[in-house]
Amino acid sequence: MSSHVPSTPSTVAPDKEQRRIALQQWLSSLSDQALLTDTLRAASSDASFRSFYRLDTADGKTRIAMDAPPATENSAAFIRMAGLLKSMNLSVPEVLAHDLEQGFLLVSDLGQHTYAHILNHDTAFKLYMDAIDALVLMQAQSQPDVLPEYDRAFLERELQIFNEWYIGKHLGATLSEDQQKTLRGVFDHLLASALAQSQVFVHRDFHSRNLMWMDQGNPGIVDFQDAVYGPITYDLVSLLRDAYVQWDEEMVLDWAIRYWEKARRAGLSVPPDIDQFYRDFEWMGLQRHLKILGIFARLSHRDGKHQFLNDIPTVMDYVRKTAHRYKELVPLLRLLDQLENTAPQVGYTF
Repeated sequence: MSSHVPSTPSTVAPDKEQRRIALQQWLSSLSDQALLTDTLRAASSDASFRSFYRLDTADGKTRIAMDAPPATENSAAFIRMAGLLKSMNLSVPEVLAHDLEQGFLLVSDLGQHTYAHILNHDTAFKLYMDAIDALVLMQAQSQPDVLPEYDRAFLERELQIFNEWYIGKHLGATLSEDQQKTLRGVFDHLLASALAQSQVFVHRDFHSRNLMWMDQGNPGIVDFQDAVYGPITYDLVSLLRDAYVQWDEEMVLDWAIRYWEKARRAGLSVPPDIDQFYRDFEWMGLQRHLKILGIFARLSHRDGKHQFLNDIPTVMDYVRKTAHRYKELVPLLRLLDQLENTAPQVGYTF
Protein backbone atom coordinates (compact mmCIF):
# COMPACT_ATOMS: atom_id res chain seq x y z
CA MET A 1 0.00 0.00 0.00
CA SER A 2 3.00 2.22 0.17
CA SER A 3 2.93 5.33 -1.96
CA HIS A 4 6.51 5.21 -3.20
CA VAL A 5 5.67 4.10 -6.75
CA PRO A 6 6.11 7.03 -9.16
CA SER A 7 2.77 8.53 -10.18
CA THR A 8 3.53 8.96 -13.86
CA PRO A 9 0.80 7.39 -15.98
CA SER A 10 3.45 5.71 -18.13
CA THR A 11 4.71 3.46 -15.31
CA VAL A 12 4.09 -0.09 -16.50
CA ALA A 13 4.80 -3.34 -14.68
CA PRO A 14 7.81 -5.08 -16.29
CA ASP A 15 7.27 -8.40 -18.03
CA LYS A 16 6.96 -10.68 -15.01
CA GLU A 17 7.80 -13.86 -16.86
CA GLN A 18 11.04 -12.47 -18.27
CA ARG A 19 12.00 -11.23 -14.82
CA ARG A 20 11.12 -14.58 -13.28
CA ILE A 21 13.48 -16.33 -15.69
CA ALA A 22 16.25 -13.81 -14.93
CA LEU A 23 15.61 -14.25 -11.21
CA GLN A 24 15.88 -18.03 -11.53
CA GLN A 25 19.19 -17.65 -13.37
CA TRP A 26 20.51 -15.37 -10.62
CA LEU A 27 19.40 -17.80 -7.91
CA SER A 28 21.19 -20.60 -9.76
CA SER A 29 24.43 -18.62 -9.49
CA LEU A 30 24.25 -18.55 -5.66
CA SER A 31 26.13 -21.82 -5.21
CA ASP A 32 26.67 -21.29 -1.47
CA GLN A 33 22.92 -21.18 -0.70
CA ALA A 34 22.05 -24.80 -1.65
CA LEU A 35 18.92 -23.64 -3.44
CA LEU A 36 16.67 -25.99 -5.38
CA THR A 37 15.79 -23.44 -8.04
CA ASP A 38 13.30 -25.68 -9.83
CA THR A 39 11.05 -25.40 -6.73
CA LEU A 40 10.54 -21.67 -7.30
CA ARG A 41 6.86 -20.84 -6.80
CA ALA A 42 4.73 -17.77 -6.19
CA ALA A 43 4.60 -16.77 -2.52
CA SER A 44 2.59 -13.54 -2.44
CA SER A 45 2.17 -10.17 -4.07
CA ASP A 46 1.46 -6.68 -2.79
CA ALA A 47 0.34 -3.27 -3.98
CA SER A 48 3.75 -2.45 -5.44
CA PHE A 49 5.49 -3.85 -8.52
CA ARG A 50 7.36 -6.43 -6.46
CA SER A 51 6.86 -10.19 -6.75
CA PHE A 52 7.70 -12.78 -4.09
CA TYR A 53 8.63 -16.40 -4.60
CA ARG A 54 9.31 -19.26 -2.22
CA LEU A 55 11.86 -21.97 -2.94
CA ASP A 56 13.34 -24.95 -1.13
CA THR A 57 16.91 -25.61 -0.07
CA ALA A 58 18.81 -28.89 -0.11
CA ASP A 59 18.61 -29.11 3.70
CA GLY A 60 14.79 -28.92 3.79
CA LYS A 61 14.37 -25.23 4.54
CA THR A 62 12.69 -22.54 2.48
CA ARG A 63 13.81 -19.11 1.31
CA ILE A 64 12.04 -16.11 -0.18
CA ALA A 65 13.21 -14.59 -3.45
CA MET A 66 12.14 -11.00 -4.07
CA ASP A 67 11.84 -9.48 -7.52
CA ALA A 68 11.87 -5.72 -6.95
CA PRO A 69 12.30 -3.83 -10.27
CA PRO A 70 14.89 -1.08 -9.67
CA ALA A 71 12.87 1.49 -11.62
CA THR A 72 10.11 1.44 -9.01
CA GLU A 73 11.45 -0.26 -5.86
CA ASN A 74 14.12 0.82 -3.36
CA SER A 75 15.88 -2.42 -2.41
CA ALA A 76 18.87 -0.60 -0.90
CA ALA A 77 16.49 0.95 1.64
CA PHE A 78 15.03 -2.50 2.35
CA ILE A 79 18.50 -3.88 3.12
CA ARG A 80 19.42 -0.91 5.34
CA MET A 81 16.16 -1.08 7.26
CA ALA A 82 16.42 -4.86 7.71
CA GLY A 83 19.77 -4.32 9.42
CA LEU A 84 18.45 -1.49 11.57
CA LEU A 85 15.38 -3.41 12.77
CA LYS A 86 17.41 -6.55 13.44
CA SER A 87 19.77 -4.49 15.62
CA MET A 88 16.69 -3.53 17.67
CA ASN A 89 15.86 -7.20 18.38
CA LEU A 90 12.87 -7.18 16.04
CA SER A 91 12.02 -10.15 13.82
CA VAL A 92 12.73 -9.31 10.18
CA PRO A 93 13.89 -11.30 7.15
CA GLU A 94 17.65 -11.74 6.95
CA VAL A 95 19.07 -10.63 3.60
CA LEU A 96 21.15 -13.59 2.39
CA ALA A 97 22.10 -12.31 -1.07
CA HIS A 98 21.21 -9.40 -3.33
CA ASP A 99 21.75 -7.94 -6.79
CA LEU A 100 20.63 -4.33 -6.62
CA GLU A 101 21.30 -3.71 -10.30
CA GLN A 102 18.73 -6.31 -11.31
CA GLY A 103 16.53 -5.77 -8.23
CA PHE A 104 16.79 -9.32 -6.85
CA LEU A 105 17.04 -10.34 -3.20
CA LEU A 106 17.19 -13.64 -1.39
CA VAL A 107 15.94 -13.48 2.20
CA SER A 108 15.07 -15.85 5.03
CA ASP A 109 11.49 -17.10 5.19
CA LEU A 110 9.38 -15.88 8.12
CA GLY A 111 6.61 -18.36 7.35
CA GLN A 112 3.37 -18.46 5.41
CA HIS A 113 0.93 -16.95 7.90
CA THR A 114 0.40 -13.21 7.92
CA TYR A 115 -1.74 -11.63 10.62
CA ALA A 116 -4.40 -11.24 7.94
CA HIS A 117 -4.63 -15.04 7.64
CA ILE A 118 -5.20 -15.78 11.31
CA LEU A 119 -6.79 -12.69 12.85
CA ASN A 120 -10.18 -13.38 14.45
CA HIS A 121 -11.91 -12.48 17.70
CA ASP A 122 -10.06 -15.27 19.53
CA THR A 123 -6.55 -14.43 18.29
CA ALA A 124 -6.74 -10.65 17.95
CA PHE A 125 -5.83 -9.61 21.49
CA LYS A 126 -2.62 -11.67 21.62
CA LEU A 127 -1.59 -10.72 18.08
CA TYR A 128 -2.16 -7.02 18.61
CA MET A 129 -0.43 -6.94 21.98
CA ASP A 130 2.64 -8.59 20.40
CA ALA A 131 2.55 -6.08 17.54
CA ILE A 132 2.18 -3.16 19.96
CA ASP A 133 5.15 -4.43 22.01
CA ALA A 134 7.24 -4.61 18.82
CA LEU A 135 6.11 -1.11 17.84
CA VAL A 136 7.03 0.37 21.22
CA LEU A 137 10.40 -1.42 21.08
CA MET A 138 11.13 0.17 17.69
CA GLN A 139 9.89 3.62 18.67
CA ALA A 140 11.85 3.66 21.93
CA GLN A 141 15.08 3.20 19.94
CA SER A 142 14.30 5.93 17.40
CA GLN A 143 16.89 8.53 16.54
CA PRO A 144 16.70 11.61 14.30
CA ASP A 145 18.79 11.90 11.12
CA VAL A 146 18.72 8.16 10.40
CA LEU A 147 15.64 7.88 8.18
CA PRO A 148 14.01 10.34 5.76
CA GLU A 149 11.79 12.86 7.51
CA TYR A 150 8.02 12.54 7.28
CA ASP A 151 7.80 16.31 7.02
CA ARG A 152 5.01 18.65 5.96
CA ALA A 153 5.86 18.45 2.26
CA PHE A 154 5.87 14.63 2.38
CA LEU A 155 2.51 14.43 4.22
CA GLU A 156 1.07 17.04 1.87
CA ARG A 157 2.14 15.07 -1.22
CA GLU A 158 0.30 12.06 0.16
CA LEU A 159 -2.90 14.05 0.64
CA GLN A 160 -2.65 15.22 -2.96
CA ILE A 161 -2.89 11.56 -4.03
CA PHE A 162 -6.45 11.67 -2.64
CA ASN A 163 -7.12 14.88 -4.54
CA GLU A 164 -5.70 13.68 -7.84
CA TRP A 165 -6.67 10.03 -7.94
CA TYR A 166 -9.77 9.62 -5.77
CA ILE A 167 -11.55 12.90 -6.42
CA GLY A 168 -10.21 13.62 -9.90
CA LYS A 169 -9.84 10.17 -11.44
CA HIS A 170 -12.18 7.90 -9.47
CA LEU A 171 -15.08 10.28 -8.91
CA GLY A 172 -14.35 12.27 -12.07
CA ALA A 173 -14.92 15.50 -10.14
CA THR A 174 -13.34 18.94 -10.41
CA LEU A 175 -13.48 20.98 -7.21
CA SER A 176 -14.89 24.49 -7.19
CA GLU A 177 -12.89 27.24 -5.48
CA ASP A 178 -15.04 26.93 -2.37
CA GLN A 179 -14.58 23.15 -2.30
CA GLN A 180 -10.82 23.52 -2.74
CA LYS A 181 -10.78 25.95 0.18
CA THR A 182 -12.77 23.48 2.33
CA LEU A 183 -10.40 20.63 1.54
CA ARG A 184 -7.36 22.85 2.12
CA GLY A 185 -8.70 23.80 5.56
CA VAL A 186 -9.15 20.14 6.56
CA PHE A 187 -5.69 19.27 5.21
CA ASP A 188 -4.16 22.10 7.26
CA HIS A 189 -5.75 20.76 10.46
CA LEU A 190 -4.44 17.25 9.76
CA LEU A 191 -0.93 18.45 8.90
CA ALA A 192 -0.71 20.64 12.01
CA SER A 193 -1.77 17.72 14.21
CA ALA A 194 0.71 15.30 12.63
CA LEU A 195 3.64 17.71 12.85
CA ALA A 196 2.90 18.60 16.49
CA GLN A 197 3.33 14.96 17.56
CA SER A 198 6.61 13.58 18.84
CA GLN A 199 8.64 12.02 16.04
CA VAL A 200 9.83 8.40 15.94
CA PHE A 201 10.75 5.69 13.44
CA VAL A 202 7.67 4.96 11.33
CA HIS A 203 7.28 1.72 9.34
CA ARG A 204 4.45 3.33 7.29
CA ASP A 205 2.59 0.09 6.51
CA PHE A 206 2.41 -1.61 9.89
CA HIS A 207 -0.72 -3.70 9.30
CA SER A 208 -2.11 -7.22 9.01
CA ARG A 209 -0.61 -8.03 5.60
CA ASN A 210 2.90 -6.99 6.63
CA LEU A 211 3.07 -8.74 10.01
CA MET A 212 3.88 -12.46 10.06
CA TRP A 213 2.70 -14.85 12.76
CA MET A 214 5.74 -16.54 14.32
CA ASP A 215 6.03 -19.06 17.16
CA GLN A 216 8.94 -17.09 18.60
CA GLY A 217 9.68 -13.40 18.25
CA ASN A 218 6.17 -12.61 17.02
CA PRO A 219 5.50 -10.65 14.88
CA GLY A 220 7.78 -10.96 11.90
CA ILE A 221 7.88 -7.58 10.17
CA VAL A 222 8.12 -7.13 6.39
CA ASP A 223 7.65 -4.39 3.75
CA PHE A 224 9.60 -1.80 5.74
CA GLN A 225 11.63 -0.21 2.92
CA ASP A 226 9.58 3.01 3.02
CA ALA A 227 10.28 3.70 6.71
CA VAL A 228 10.62 7.33 7.78
CA TYR A 229 10.99 9.50 10.87
CA GLY A 230 7.57 10.89 11.69
CA PRO A 231 4.46 11.12 13.90
CA ILE A 232 4.25 8.68 16.80
CA THR A 233 0.63 7.64 16.18
CA TYR A 234 1.12 6.72 12.51
CA ASP A 235 2.01 3.04 12.83
CA LEU A 236 -0.52 2.45 15.60
CA VAL A 237 -3.33 3.74 13.41
CA SER A 238 -2.04 1.61 10.50
CA LEU A 239 -2.34 -1.40 12.79
CA LEU A 240 -5.66 -0.73 14.51
CA ARG A 241 -7.51 0.99 11.66
CA ASP A 242 -6.30 -1.42 9.00
CA ALA A 243 -7.66 -0.93 5.47
CA TYR A 244 -8.17 -4.69 5.19
CA VAL A 245 -9.68 -5.61 8.56
CA GLN A 246 -12.04 -3.58 10.75
CA TRP A 247 -12.73 -3.90 14.48
CA ASP A 248 -15.38 -2.48 16.80
CA GLU A 249 -14.58 1.02 18.03
CA GLU A 250 -14.57 -0.20 21.64
CA MET A 251 -11.83 -2.73 20.87
CA VAL A 252 -9.76 -0.17 18.97
CA LEU A 253 -10.03 2.27 21.86
CA ASP A 254 -9.02 -0.42 24.36
CA TRP A 255 -5.96 -1.42 22.29
CA ALA A 256 -4.99 2.23 21.74
CA ILE A 257 -5.13 2.86 25.51
CA ARG A 258 -2.97 -0.21 26.13
CA TYR A 259 -0.43 1.11 23.59
CA TRP A 260 -0.51 4.54 25.27
CA GLU A 261 0.20 2.97 28.67
CA LYS A 262 3.06 0.85 27.30
CA ALA A 263 4.51 3.85 25.43
CA ARG A 264 4.49 5.97 28.59
CA ARG A 265 6.21 3.21 30.56
CA ALA A 266 8.86 3.01 27.82
CA GLY A 267 9.54 6.74 28.18
CA LEU A 268 8.03 7.71 24.84
CA SER A 269 6.71 11.23 24.49
CA VAL A 270 2.95 10.74 24.18
CA PRO A 271 0.38 13.24 25.50
CA PRO A 272 -0.31 12.75 29.23
CA ASP A 273 -4.02 13.04 28.48
CA ILE A 274 -5.57 9.98 26.76
CA ASP A 275 -8.25 12.12 25.05
CA GLN A 276 -5.57 14.24 23.38
CA PHE A 277 -3.65 11.12 22.38
CA TYR A 278 -6.76 9.53 20.87
CA ARG A 279 -7.53 12.68 18.94
CA ASP A 280 -3.97 12.67 17.54
CA PHE A 281 -4.49 9.00 16.64
CA GLU A 282 -7.79 9.69 14.86
CA TRP A 283 -6.55 12.72 12.91
CA MET A 284 -3.44 10.83 11.85
CA GLY A 285 -5.71 8.02 10.72
CA LEU A 286 -7.72 10.43 8.61
CA GLN A 287 -4.58 11.66 6.82
CA ARG A 288 -3.57 8.05 6.15
CA HIS A 289 -7.00 6.95 5.00
CA LEU A 290 -7.40 9.86 2.57
CA LYS A 291 -4.03 8.88 1.09
CA ILE A 292 -5.13 5.23 0.90
CA LEU A 293 -8.33 6.16 -0.96
CA GLY A 294 -6.10 7.87 -3.52
CA ILE A 295 -3.71 4.93 -3.70
CA PHE A 296 -6.50 2.36 -4.12
CA ALA A 297 -7.98 4.48 -6.91
CA ARG A 298 -4.54 4.77 -8.53
CA LEU A 299 -3.92 1.03 -8.27
CA SER A 300 -7.15 0.45 -10.15
CA HIS A 301 -7.15 3.22 -12.74
CA ARG A 302 -3.42 3.25 -13.51
CA ASP A 303 -2.17 -0.22 -12.68
CA GLY A 304 -5.22 -2.38 -13.42
CA LYS A 305 -5.30 -3.78 -9.86
CA HIS A 306 -9.06 -3.41 -9.55
CA GLN A 307 -9.33 -5.69 -6.49
CA PHE A 308 -8.29 -2.75 -4.29
CA LEU A 309 -11.59 -1.00 -5.07
CA ASN A 310 -13.24 -3.65 -2.86
CA ASP A 311 -11.42 -2.16 0.16
CA ILE A 312 -12.58 1.42 -0.45
CA PRO A 313 -15.84 1.07 1.58
CA THR A 314 -13.91 0.10 4.75
CA VAL A 315 -11.53 3.03 4.35
CA MET A 316 -14.36 5.46 3.56
CA ASP A 317 -16.18 4.26 6.68
CA TYR A 318 -13.13 5.23 8.78
CA VAL A 319 -12.95 8.61 7.04
CA ARG A 320 -16.63 9.43 7.57
CA LYS A 321 -16.76 8.32 11.20
CA THR A 322 -13.66 10.34 12.11
CA ALA A 323 -14.77 13.45 10.24
CA HIS A 324 -18.18 13.22 11.94
CA ARG A 325 -16.62 13.27 15.41
CA TYR A 326 -14.72 16.59 15.20
CA LYS A 327 -16.19 19.95 14.29
CA GLU A 328 -12.98 20.97 12.47
CA LEU A 329 -13.35 17.95 10.19
CA VAL A 330 -17.12 18.02 9.54
CA PRO A 331 -16.61 20.18 6.40
CA LEU A 332 -14.91 17.14 4.82
CA LEU A 333 -18.06 15.10 5.44
CA ARG A 334 -20.19 17.72 3.67
CA LEU A 335 -17.72 17.83 0.77
CA LEU A 336 -17.82 14.05 0.37
CA ASP A 337 -21.62 14.19 0.38
CA GLN A 338 -21.53 16.80 -2.38
CA LEU A 339 -19.04 14.79 -4.44
CA GLU A 340 -20.76 11.45 -4.02
CA ASN A 341 -24.33 12.82 -4.11
CA THR A 342 -25.17 10.97 -0.93
CA ALA A 343 -27.52 12.02 1.81
CA PRO A 344 -25.80 12.98 5.09
CA GLN A 345 -24.99 9.82 6.98
CA VAL A 346 -25.99 9.42 10.61
CA GLY A 347 -22.93 8.60 12.69
CA TYR A 348 -22.36 8.47 16.41
CA THR A 349 -20.12 10.46 18.70
CA PHE A 350 -17.43 8.59 20.52
